[in-house]
Amino acid sequence: MLLTECPILIFDGACGTNLQLFDILPGEWNDCEGCNELLNLTAPHHIARLHSEMLAAGAMVLETNTFGASRIVLAEYGLQDKVREINMQAVEIARQAIAGREGRFIAGSVGPGTKLPSLGHIDVDGLKSATTEQIAALLDAGVDCLIIETCQDMLQTKTAVIAAFEMLEAGGLELPVLASVTIEQQGTMLVGSDIAAVVASLEPFPLLSLGLNCATGPKDMVSHVHYLSQHWPGRISVIPNQGMPEVVDGKTHYPLAPEDFAEQMWRFVTQQGVSIVGGCCGTSPAHIAALTARLGGVTPAQREVTR
Repeated sequence: MLLTECPILIFDGACGTNLQLFDILPGEWNDCEGCNELLNLTAPHHIARLHSEMLAAGAMVLETNTFGASRIVLAEYGLQDKVREINMQAVEIARQAIAGREGRFIAGSVGPGTKLPSLGHIDVDGLKSATTEQIAALLDAGVDCLIIETCQDMLQTKTAVIAAFEMLEAGGLELPVLASVTIEQQGTMLVGSDIAAVVASLEPFPLLSLGLNCATGPKDMVSHVHYLSQHWPGRISVIPNQGMPEVVDGKTHYPLAPEDFAEQMWRFVTQQGVSIVGGCCGTSPAHIAALTARLGGVTPAQREVTR
């Protein structure tokens, strides 16, 4: 079955917060602690373990460990010349983890980077060049789709989406592209765009899906998902945090238990017609296992879209 033919797609859970729980040796960071993407080269067994645990939990789609694998982010660690190597290796690790399982797919993860054009951190040409370089490596490595995620700036988002479709056209490829924006608790993206502006800006593109990820838990996404359900013509993705992060004893804590997380996600599927789900910060293999179990035999609700 093709990815686009799956009635429901279950993405994996968090990368960074799960890796923080692993026993990663100081030498495996190669003096670049915090650069999770470097682990693709220096300690691939950790990434393979995470992928394997998510697959065992029921994840259908593995995101590559490439969220920050663009030249812009890697340059902060002096790794700007490792873009292609890191992205190619990340896809290979995911491929080996899947090891021929039917109905399992690889999504090339493209994060927002650390410099936003609307805030004057970077010019659009520089951003597009860096994004194109990363996407080229992911496509050459053979991903099944691209997910442009945790988007915080509509200019950044559109730049990445344009880069993706231009690269697909140049390569004669027809891979699905998913876009996922981050809506802060105050109700807009970091630079102020609301969900209506997001829909209006991205509707011209042939995206497989548009959705939300990160920033908040499912509860704070309800109104935005409802808007997408009524106004977005394509598929909808919801990949939230394990609730709103809290500080407990000086450490970041995510409060939602797996069953609570799964129940809230079930409502999105059965009431709002969401058909792509998964977990962002804090979500463990246990959350994905609960989500998989709760959605067994479930069909997304039918939607009536107002254009």
